[in-house]
Amino acid sequence: MKSSREYAWEILPRLLDKESIAGYCEKAILFLEEELKKFSFEHYRTNKGGLIIKLGGKDKSKSRVLSAHVDTLGGMVKSIGGNGRVFITPIGGIAAVAAEGEYVTIETSSGKKIKGSVIHNNPSAHVNKSLSTEERTYSNLSVRVDEKVFNEEDVKNLGIGIGDYVFFDPRVEVTESGFIKSRFLDDKAGVAALFGSLKYFEKNRDKIVYDTYYYISVAEEVGNGMVSMIPENCFELVAVDMGALGEGQTSDEYTVSICAKDSSGPFNYELRKKIVSIAESKNIPYKVDIYPYYGSDAAAALRTGVDAKHILFGPGIDASHSYERVHKTSLDATTDLIIHYLLSE
Repeated sequence: MKSSREYAWEILPRLLDKESIAGYCEKAILFLEEELKKFSFEHYRTNKGGLIIKLGGKDKSKSRVLSAHVDTLGGMVKSIGGNGRVFITPIGGIAAVAAEGEYVTIETSSGKKIKGSVIHNNPSAHVNKSLSTEERTYSNLSVRVDEKVFNEEDVKNLGIGIGDYVFFDPRVEVTESGFIKSRFLDDKAGVAALFGSLKYFEKNRDKIVYDTYYYISVAEEVGNGMVSMIPENCFELVAVDMGALGEGQTSDEYTVSICAKDSSGPFNYELRKKIVSIAESKNIPYKVDIYPYYGSDAAAALRTGVDAKHILFGPGIDASHSYERVHKTSLDATTDLIIHYLLSE
């Protein structure tokens, strides 16, 4: 399984560099479709733009669905100020304080890309006495466009308009100590783990116990990711998504996090015990945790009436919805757990 781990680690930085805000994930999906040419798995797109990969399995009477979401946080142009500043509305749960100081790219409706930075409306510490104490909101932050603009008309002449997507720079860095630092590891690390497992199953698909589908969703961050296209005979539903680290949490950056409960309520107890048993029997480092402010594709699917056991596990991600970080051992553990789960009854 070493090659699966290495592939997951190798594909992740490349995927992180592909823009994919919820509602506009075309570049990332195209990238994944190109990667799938390395394998022989059947795959197709949903009408919403998601990607479904069919792995097969020995028992066709029941199916398993594993999901990860490629959509990320970002912004959209809401208004243009009289001084040429561009105000944005957030897409997904990115706090204003986490957005301040970030480089961004505005993509116009014609495809033109214009650079800028998210900064305070009155950003100079030599002029604004309350700069260090004022609460950050999307009303007092705006995009300083890297073009010579003085007013609203100048900005409009660049092609910028209401509804244009605003992409935050991921700032991907791979360290010698085994970390990847970047925005949007939630949940591109989960996608990478699923693709890592494909490396193993390309030569071992005859070992997959139940008919299996991978669902790469494109709208999890706005609550309607994997809410359709689930087979009627699906009996187990797995969301491969980030573990939430922080004060009071057991999750860390070096294990796979298994979620017992999130904002939607408890996950299926029987399936959770199965996942824990697999991790223990295969010496996969893990932590069980509760995520107090969290939603997932698995819970979204159940709200639509899917009759299946559901669970959530994934790599431990530090500083979620900000400048995040993951360690290779956590991604390795997640990839291994996916593989051994699909080899289990």
